[in-house]
Amino acid sequence: MTTATEAAAGARLLAGWLRSNAPAGLAEHAYQHGQLPAAAVPTLVETANRAQLRGRGGGWFPTGKKLATVATNGAKAGGAYVIVNGAESEPAAAKDKLLLRVAPHLVLDGAELAAAAIGADQVTVCVHRGVGLLPRLQHAIAERAAARWGLGIVIDVQESPRWYVSSESTALARFVSGGPGKPRAVSAYRDGVNGKPTLVSNTETFAHLAMIARHGPDWFRQAGTAQSPGTWLVTLSGAVRRPGVYEMPVGVSAADVLRQAGGASEPWQAMLVGGYGGAWLPAGETMAVPLTPESKGVLGCGPGAGVVVGLPTGACGLAETVRAAGWLAAQNARQCGPCFNGAPAIVDDLARIVWGRDRQAYERARFRMAMVNKRGACAHPDGVVQLVNTALHVFSADVEQHLATGGCPGLSHRPVLYVPELPSAQEGWR
Repeated sequence: MTTATEAAAGARLLAGWLRSNAPAGLAEHAYQHGQLPAAAVPTLVETANRAQLRGRGGGWFPTGKKLATVATNGAKAGGAYVIVNGAESEPAAAKDKLLLRVAPHLVLDGAELAAAAIGADQVTVCVHRGVGLLPRLQHAIAERAAARWGLGIVIDVQESPRWYVSSESTALARFVSGGPGKPRAVSAYRDGVNGKPTLVSNTETFAHLAMIARHGPDWFRQAGTAQSPGTWLVTLSGAVRRPGVYEMPVGVSAADVLRQAGGASEPWQAMLVGGYGGAWLPAGETMAVPLTPESKGVLGCGPGAGVVVGLPTGACGLAETVRAAGWLAAQNARQCGPCFNGAPAIVDDLARIVWGRDRQAYERARFRMAMVNKRGACAHPDGVVQLVNTALHVFSADVEQHLATGGCPGLSHRPVLYVPELPSAQEGWR
C-alpha cells in the first residue's frame, strides 16, 4: 500500500497537502514555495514553451502558444484578460475543485504571473455555484491583499451557472462580460471579456505554470514524457478500492493509477477515459497503454479532463451510457440544431436499443452521429457522439443481447457513473 509520504514524494502540486493533510493558507504556501517569482514574468511565455507545458483542461493545447496568442492579440486590442476556469463540469472529475480547496495560492500565483506576462491587469476565477468554493477563494484573495502578495493584478471570483457548457471558454468569457453563460462562435482569445482577448485555462494549468516559474522548464521536464512533460491530476472512481485524485507523471497507464489506488474492488470490463465527453475503452491490454495526448493514435482518445472510471463486469455499460449521455444532451444551450435536436435524438436511439429491442434505432443512431459530429457551434455534441459511439463498439456483444432479449443481468447493478441533478429552469444562464 502506498503511504502519504511516498505519494507526496512524486507529487508536485499536491505535495504539501499530502504531507500535512490540510489546505495551505498564504503563510503555509509561502513556506512551501517561497515568494512569487516576479522576475519570471518577462520570459514566462518562452519558459512555458521550453517546458512544453500543455493545458490540463481536456484539450492539452500548448500553454506557451496560448499565452503568446493572447499577448499578441491583447497588444493590438489595448489590453487582455485572464479567466481561471475552476468551473469543473465533468461529474466524474474532482481535481480542479481539490486544487482550489487545498492549494488556492498556487493557482492564483500562476494566474497573476500569466496576467502580467500577457498584459492583463485583471483575473477572474470562475467556479460553479453551490460547491462551496466562493468563500474559500474570497478568503484567499483577501489574504493576498492584506499581505500585499502579488503583482498588483486585480483578482475577483464569480460563480458561473451549473450548466455543463457554461464552463466552455467562450461561455465563461461571455458570462464574465455580463451575458449568459453560453458558448459563442468567436474565440475568447480574440474577443473575450468586454471585447478583450482573454486567456482561459483551468486551475491545474495555472498551478503548473506557477511551479515552472519557480523551478524552471528543465525541472518540469524531469517528469512525464518527452512530448508531454510534467505530472497530471487524475480523478479515479468506479470499481476502485481507494477512489480519489492522484498526481502522476504524464505517460502512466490506467493500470499504474489503479495500483496507486490499491487496485480494483471488482474486476473491470471497461473504463471511461477523459470524462463523460470522453471514450469507453475495453479493460485488459488497453490498461497498460500510456495515457498521453499522443495515445489518441493508439487508444482512440487522450487523457481529456483527467478522468478514469472503472466499470465492473457486473454492470451494464449501455445503461450507464444512456444515463450519462442523457444528462449531457439535456445540458445543451439550445443554440444550434446538432445540440438541441441531434444529441437528444441519439440518446433516444440508444435507449431504444437498450430497452426497446429496436434494431432500426441502431442504424438511426449511427447515421445521426455522423450528421452531428463536428457540426455544432461548440464541441458539446461531439462529446455525446464520442461517448455513445465508443459504447456501441466496446459493448457490441451487449448490443446484440439487448436487441435480442431487451436487457441483460447488468441492468440490476447499482449505477456506477454519478449523474448530478440538472440545473433548475429558474437558475437560467446567469
